[in-house]
Amino acid sequence: MKATQQEVRVDVQQGQPVRVRWGERQYPVSQVLDAWRYGGRWWLGEPPRNCFLVRCGSLTAELHQETVPLGKWFIARIQD
Repeated sequence: MKATQQEVRVDVQQGQPVRVRWGERQYPVSQVLDAWRYGGRWWLGEPPRNCFLVRCGSLTAELHQETVPLGKWFIARIQD
């Protein structure tokens, strides 16, 4: 997986991502492979995050959602 950190919009149902909108493209989430909570590097002032490893067709992405303030999503890693 290559590192990135690009902001995206994510549609959520029942607490899990169901669609990723990146630029002009939309990717339906076909499978949530893993979910975890990352506490952030508090000593650097990073907020905690909700993290999801998802499959969108042939694309696998690690999505992070900042929890303070809740809502900002970004792609932490991606593999196609």
